[in-house]
Amino acid sequence: MSEFRRDVHPLLNDRLDWNLLRTFRVIGQELSISRAAARLHLTQPAISQALKRLEEQLGCQLIARRGPRFDLTEAGEQIFAIAGEMYGQVSQMSNALQQPGDEVIGKVRLLMISRIVSERFDQFLADFHREHPRVDLEIDVMRSSDIVAALLEKTASLGLSLNRRPQPRLEQRLFLRQRYGFYCGRHHALFGRENLSEADLQSENFVSFTSDQIGGMLSPLTIFRDQQGFSGRIVASSPSLEEVRRLVIAGYGLGCLPEHVVAEDEKNGLLWRLPPREGIADVDIHLLWHREQKMSRAETVFIQSLEQRLMEG
Repeated sequence: MSEFRRDVHPLLNDRLDWNLLRTFRVIGQELSISRAAARLHLTQPAISQALKRLEEQLGCQLIARRGPRFDLTEAGEQIFAIAGEMYGQVSQMSNALQQPGDEVIGKVRLLMISRIVSERFDQFLADFHREHPRVDLEIDVMRSSDIVAALLEKTASLGLSLNRRPQPRLEQRLFLRQRYGFYCGRHHALFGRENLSEADLQSENFVSFTSDQIGGMLSPLTIFRDQQGFSGRIVASSPSLEEVRRLVIAGYGLGCLPEHVVAEDEKNGLLWRLPPREGIADVDIHLLWHREQKMSRAETVFIQSLEQRLMEG
């Protein structure tokens, strides 16, 4: 074997003949010049010449002859492995080119408040996944104020949140209107009592959302209590609907909860509906996203599809 140069140009990829690597990959698989020639439908001298040219370009010996057969040198083993990886990458490229041109691929990060109960939304997710299986969905549950802040900072694709005060930089679409009513839990003294009036509630203590204050996301609930002259204290609070529900069921006090969310709890005897029977306030959940955020195709398609579903009613 002739002496090989060791001063191989660092920009090897600018002048390397990729066909030589493909040929060497077959040589390494067959460990025979004659079998490699037969497999590639070339002559043995052509295969030997390709091997020689590759060794010259790389500046190292790739095979060590052992009589009629040969083995790969240490460098040859490494180049053989690299050639295999490159072949795999090219195969993946071919598969990608064969995919439909309109396939949507990417990730959508959705922020949601807790306990959104919506069969329409559940069906939308099922339909969207069936139509766009390559779109990955990441859902985080957060407080409404944190969702709005994250969207303003452009760290999420979109959000489903309370948003009492429209934000100039956020697009807003009505997603779900929730009717809130008064409830007490099975451990409360009013549980199971019929023919109650609003006057019977005025001195009772309350479980509240931390945003249930004037100017907060749930301030309509505060306004109603103040207008009705309720004098009870707020004895427990949480930003989480799930935890407010838990505290009301435990008997800490009366609570304002979304009717459709706790309907099953009422049916199962965990909660008792209190007057007024028509409820106390409507609180809207909105679909929100930043109007100036540069969206990926996956994010754009998700938002457009959900908007269309909301328009259909």
